[in-house]
Amino acid sequence: MAMASSVKVVLGSIAFAIFWVLAVFPAVPFLPVGRTAGSLLGAMLMVLFRVITPDQAYAAIDLPILGLLFGTMVVCVYLERADLFKYLGKLLSWKSKGAKDLICRICLISAISSALFTNDTSCVVLTEFVLKIARQHNLPPHPFLLALASSANIGSAATPIGNPQNLVIAIQSKISFGDFVIGILPAMLVGALVNAILILCMYWRLLSVQKDEEDATGEVVAEEDVHSHRFSPATMSHSPSFNSQSQEWNSRMESMNGSTAHNDTLRNRVNSADHNEILSGSVDSARNSNASKEATNKNVESDAFSVESSEKREKLSTRWKRRFWKSCVYLVTLGMLISLLMGLNMSWTAITAALALVVLDFKDARPCLEKVLKNKKYSRKALVSEVLSD
Repeated sequence: MAMASSVKVVLGSIAFAIFWVLAVFPAVPFLPVGRTAGSLLGAMLMVLFRVITPDQAYAAIDLPILGLLFGTMVVCVYLERADLFKYLGKLLSWKSKGAKDLICRICLISAISSALFTNDTSCVVLTEFVLKIARQHNLPPHPFLLALASSANIGSAATPIGNPQNLVIAIQSKISFGDFVIGILPAMLVGALVNAILILCMYWRLLSVQKDEEDATGEVVAEEDVHSHRFSPATMSHSPSFNSQSQEWNSRMESMNGSTAHNDTLRNRVNSADHNEILSGSVDSARNSNASKEATNKNVESDAFSVESSEKREKLSTRWKRRFWKSCVYLVTLGMLISLLMGLNMSWTAITAALALVVLDFKDARPCLEKVLKNKKYSRKALVSEVLSD
């Protein structure tokens, strides 16, 4: 291979230096364009300085790598929606036996998840659960975050989909998925074990210190005794002399005015009869109103029961649909991994799995694709590493 001219070497070095500065320091004062624009600027300068021709630049873009990256990112987004990483976070604290046990669990789970779902996804999603567990047990977070980051980088080396650089190596060298895993997996396991031992040795004394349990985790409810004083109404007593005088007065009035008393009794009977008729009418009206109220209450109760039963049916159906969709996501992901181990084309296998998940979702795929497109560093790494290294 002929050596390039010194002019091309100098211009190519300048273009690469500009890319490197913008990639490492995306907010430089003189050109705050960010990493993505800096990567494209570096690739464009390679063509403008005539270090490579436009045809060579297009040929350096490997579409199978970009397709595999896109497919795996879509699958990771749907796995996150299916609460897979939530279950992994719960597994971190399930029957935990202390801080040292938690360090070992983080090293193991982050290494395995990064090998299957890329290291960046594992770090971003599991960091929230690690911080939450450390806060609940009142532990310092930095040993656990260091274990997560280092184990994720070590575990991502085990598979071609664990890291974008692995994709370039596997596809350019035409190494199958199974051969790649068989060759790297033993070294990855040894590296993860050594990493866990080193972190335990570094923070053994810090993790052995007994911390006070976190306050304000439980609800403290003060019980107050409430004494209610009930007073019985007073009863008035009547004197016997007053009763006897009233009886004598009544007897005299009856003897003197017999006819008047007879008329009064007749009037009282008539009044009592009228009063009984009024009472019976009021009782009947009260019965009718109570019956109407009972009927109305029954109708309201039946309507409320029907609404509640319909809501329960909707919740039950939604829950079963959610479970069915999660099972489909897990089965599609498992089928993708089995197909990759069988030696099928990695790019088309990942794209097929991504399209299957989009179809099974029965929703607009725009939010999912927007979330994938936000993470542009995968495609940027693949493109720049090939264009600038040509």
